[in-house]
Formats: sequence, C-alpha cells, structure tokens
Amino acid sequence: MRRITYPRPVIAIVGAGAAGLATAIFAARRGARGPILLFDGARRPGAKILVSGGSRCNVTNAAVTESDFNGSPRHLVRRVLRALGVAETVAFFREIGVPLHEEEHGKLFPDANRSRVVLQALLDEASRRGVVLRAGERVEAVDRVGAGWAVRTARESLEASSVVLATGGLSLPKTGSDGHGLRMAKALGHAVVPTTPALVPLVFSGSFHVPLSGIAHHVELVVRAGGRIIDRGSGSLLWTHFGVSGPVVLDASRAWLRARLEGLEAALESNLLPGRDFAAAEADLVGLSVASPRLTVTRALSRWLPAAVAEAVSGEAGLAEMPLGRLRRDERRGLVRALVARPLPVVDSRGYGFAEVTAGGVPLAEVDTRTMESRRRRGLFLVGEMLDVDGRIGGFNFQWAWSSAWVAAGGLCRGL
Repeated sequence: MRRITYPRPVIAIVGAGAAGLATAIFAARRGARGPILLFDGARRPGAKILVSGGSRCNVTNAAVTESDFNGSPRHLVRRVLRALGVAETVAFFREIGVPLHEEEHGKLFPDANRSRVVLQALLDEASRRGVVLRAGERVEAVDRVGAGWAVRTARESLEASSVVLATGGLSLPKTGSDGHGLRMAKALGHAVVPTTPALVPLVFSGSFHVPLSGIAHHVELVVRAGGRIIDRGSGSLLWTHFGVSGPVVLDASRAWLRARLEGLEAALESNLLPGRDFAAAEADLVGLSVASPRLTVTRALSRWLPAAVAEAVSGEAGLAEMPLGRLRRDERRGLVRALVARPLPVVDSRGYGFAEVTAGGVPLAEVDTRTMESRRRRGLFLVGEMLDVDGRIGGFNFQWAWSSAWVAAGGLCRGL
C-alpha cells in the first residue's frame, strides 16, 4: 500500500452521493484550504440520485420545515435547515444549470425531468471547483492520528486534516449504502440509533390484496401502537401483489417499523372513504339504500371506490349482489367498519432493498449543528443520511442532504 502525502492539509469526504457531492462543492465554493478528495466505492457514483423520484429526482420541496422530519430533536433539525433553505437550494441548482419546477404536493423536479441531469450537474460543478473524485476507491478505515486523520483505502493511505462521513445509511444497498459509514462512526466513539427501513412498501399476509394489484386510490391511514395512534396520514395507496405501496404507505411505514423495533405490537388501519367517519359513512349508505333500494352493494360502493376494490370489500362480506334495501343493520354496520376502520395485515416491509431512506443513525445531538462537526472527534464531520434524521416523502430527504452539506462546508472553512 502506498502512502500519499499532500503539500497542504487534505479534506477527505467519504461518499459521493448527494450529501458528499454537495459538501465538496460548497466547501470549494466557500474557500476551503487544501485539496478536497471525494471517495466513493462505486466506479460510477450517485446511483441513488439516479433512481430517486422515479428516475426524475425530486430535488426538494416548496415548503420544508422541521415538522417534516423524524428522529432527532426538531429544534436541532430546524437549525440545520435554516442555514440553507429551499430558496437558496433552488438558486444553487439554477446556477449549475438545473432549473426546477413545482408539481403536486410542492415537489420540485428538474425541468429536464431526468435525474441524470442533476447528477451530471453536480459532478461537473465539483470538477470545475477542483474537487478530486476518487471513484471506485472505497475507504476501508478512518483513524485519528495526532491532530489529523489517517484515511485508508485498498490502494493507499493518506493524511487528512478533516474527514466528512457521507456514506448514507442502509437503504438501496445496490447503490453502495451498506452501513459501512455507520460502523466507522461507531468505531470512532459515536452512538448509533438502531436502524430500520423507512419510506418502504409493506408486505401483507392473506390474499385480499392480490387481485387488486396495480389499483391506486386515496385513503387515510393510522398506525397504532402501545394503545394509541402514533401516526396518521392521507394520500394515495397502491395495491400490489405483495401488499401495499404508494406515498401514504411509505410515510406510514416508518412508524410501523419503529414501533416493532421497540417491541410494541403495531397495527395499521385504513379508512377507504377519507373524510368520512363511521357515522357519516353509515348515513351515506342508509341514504343511498332509501334512494336506490335495488342497487347492489357492489354497485353502491363503486360510487365511492374503484370498482375492483368495491367488489373485493363487498365480496369479502358476502354481500356483493345483495340489494341495499335488504341489508340488515348488523350487515350494514359490518360493511361500514370494513370501509372506514379496515385493519391491514402487515407482516413486514420489503426491506432496505426497496427503502428510500434509513431511519436511525448517529444522533444529531452528537454533532455541533452550527458546523456538523462531531462533538466526540474534532475534525470529523457527519452529513446526510448518516444522521438520525429522516424526512417524509416529497423531496425532504434531499433537502436535508443539501442543508447539512452547506453547514458542514462552513465548518470545514471556519477560520478562513
């Protein structure tokens, strides 16, 4: 193994995903001293950027606050987000040739509608700013040596004045996120909050969902654990051959998985008629039976639900061809419960291989949120998904990457 010595202190950034690339670019823009070396184990970095947002890359959201995130205390998240807000993020991407436009729910996408444009713009800007990308060179270890750091890869060992860990969590391991950075942080004295997948599809038992595969519609979901509701949301649910996916499910998945991690019995419940409670749904069904007593239950439910879902719910109750006018009170009430308080038989998630982000990681309290420098090891910085901060779906996790990178860049350049 060769030993490399640079004439000036090196900033070594481990991980060339969104947070790592942005940290390198921002540090160079803000006048960081010495070479900036950006290491990544993949020969073609940025794979997670390429697959995000349906390969369109949801860069950020029009409205981002600390309430959009879970994990670490929100006042600490707020401090980081305020350092680089949405307006500054949009301006940065415009400067590097990636204008953004707003879509449903405030999601901001590149005008080109291609994630490759985002990645290439970041790589080009890093190159213009003199960042040295060491693709295909995985950092195997980072060790404290005197007042600096020894960074070791399979090819070489070099000295660095500062190290930034930006390797992400464990989500989408095919892109290189295998938890190695978290293991390095733990070896360097940091706590690591146990991790779970987040923003991940859920797997069901039974077969109710199978014939509905491919159907999407609006629902309300609640997650219950420990005798109380711990999460509530509404949005589009997508039925699949394995269970469910869709934005509202991805957001709810975190709460279900974290509750299970804590040893609680977690339950997911759906309201297929969002905006209606039991009383309202029953009143609507009674009114419809008075107006159209010969209308079958399936056809009645099809007025509010996709036809296949209506057929599945009514068939499950054994009432598919029953005229509304002949429904007994107990049958009607059982049907309403199946609509507005339907238990969903979750047995697991699809795992890190299908998760958009990792929940858990290094507690944000263990870094100085004014600089992202470790409170345990001077000269060590942590950004992005390394930290116990995960956002809901809609561009929030990318904004965390950009904001934490900006703060870290300021920390790397302090004293200039």
